[in-house]
Amino acid sequence: MASDGARKQFWKRSNTKVPGSIQHVYGAQHPPFDPLLHGTLLKATPKVPTTPVKARRTSTFQEFESNTSDAWDASEDDDELLAMAAESLNTEVVMETANRVLRNHSQRQERRRPPEPPAVPSGDLRLVKSVSESHTSCPAGGMGAPSRRESASDTAPLQRSQSLPHSVTVALGGTSDPSTLSSSALSEREASRLDKFKQLLAGPNTDLEELRKLSWSGIPKLVRPITWKLLSGYLPANVERRPATLQRKQKEYFAFIEHYYDSRHDDAHQDTYRQIHIDIPRMSPEALILQPKVTEIFERILFIWAIRHPASGYVQGINDLVTPFFVVFMCEHIEEEDVDAADVSRVPTDVLRNVEADTYWCMSRLLDGIQDNYTFAQPGIQMKVKMLEELVSRIDEQVHRHLEQHEVRYLQFAFRWMNNLLMREVPLHCTIRLWDTYQSEPEGFSHFHLYVCAAFLGRWRKEILEERDFQELLLFLQNLPTAHWGDEDISLLLAEAYRLKFAFADAPNHYKK
Repeated sequence: MASDGARKQFWKRSNTKVPGSIQHVYGAQHPPFDPLLHGTLLKATPKVPTTPVKARRTSTFQEFESNTSDAWDASEDDDELLAMAAESLNTEVVMETANRVLRNHSQRQERRRPPEPPAVPSGDLRLVKSVSESHTSCPAGGMGAPSRRESASDTAPLQRSQSLPHSVTVALGGTSDPSTLSSSALSEREASRLDKFKQLLAGPNTDLEELRKLSWSGIPKLVRPITWKLLSGYLPANVERRPATLQRKQKEYFAFIEHYYDSRHDDAHQDTYRQIHIDIPRMSPEALILQPKVTEIFERILFIWAIRHPASGYVQGINDLVTPFFVVFMCEHIEEEDVDAADVSRVPTDVLRNVEADTYWCMSRLLDGIQDNYTFAQPGIQMKVKMLEELVSRIDEQVHRHLEQHEVRYLQFAFRWMNNLLMREVPLHCTIRLWDTYQSEPEGFSHFHLYVCAAFLGRWRKEILEERDFQELLLFLQNLPTAHWGDEDISLLLAEAYRLKFAFADAPNHYKK
């Protein structure tokens, strides 16, 4: 067993990121299917068992599809055809149909026939994709593992780690070149999503519920600033009231500056200000934060918040929560694609003032929901780390026992996950994508974040189980290889978190053994 000195030494290791391989996790439609919102599965789906032993076999493919929606978007026509065709299908029929289609396709490739796209009805295509997803989502050796009798060509279409299955590629773009598909189809989809956002935001009263559903799978950069302000509750849904609200809130913030900021050197507040001044330069690797004007803005925001919230005051970790809001709101006023390359000193003063006020109020709304994370002894974080430990023990007992056996405590790595909302674990652009979903989820920064952390730990299951030493385990968990993560990794992480929430959130004893 490791000594106490070794544990303390590795508890203080720096957060060095190294690139790692990407292992896809289970996907879900975005915004995901929520039976509590749609009301379609409340009667049809039996109550989720409190102990997640073997997965329950679904009785119809419609139930299977509703509970395990795939990561590809489909048209409304596909959904209607699927609903009509799936009523009488059971799981065995679905699996056999999917395997037959895949085997036939592999045989055609082996014979090197001239390329003829198979005439597969849209409903059958969804059926093939969904079953393929169910295979790839399971760990090796689990329920979804291919049979030993299957050849390599039979299992190839089920691999998602390198490219889309050929049948899906043909149906979507008529080409088998993945690079051509991604450059054309994805740009069209992004353009379509942007149009949906613009239409929703253009009305006299924005439907916030629809905006949340649309934002779950990510918000286009062009409309992210206004969408975040609406989802955080900073701006009203009524368009006519927004200019007056912005003016009033910005004026109120700078009244706080005038009233309180000069007291930062007083005996009562100088320790708070000194800690803020020390923390800001070391809180983010982004060069933007190191610019003098940005540092001054962050110091004012954090000091005013601390003065106005004496129950908690300033606590390390709050400083990180300023960055995403500031970067998103600055992107509205700079031309550079890379926000780090932007020179804030060239931005007009009145624009910077507005961005500063907007950042303060949106950060304040976020902290209102998780303030017990930063009060004395940080009871909110202590409780969430304990909940994460108990949740992981239910989801993956092998990983939980492995950590326990090597005396790795959840507080040693998960405290930072809760304190900084995973900002120190993933790149900034990934945090911004993560917050798109957090702001569209009920209690996203508190309740849903717990399931994201559980999915995040599960993402490294293989690597965790391979480590047989306390020091190496802790060093790995404190320096996870996410430096090259992108939006796709975050989307898959969120999908897995939603699956866990769907399975466990409504089970009253799912935290108890």
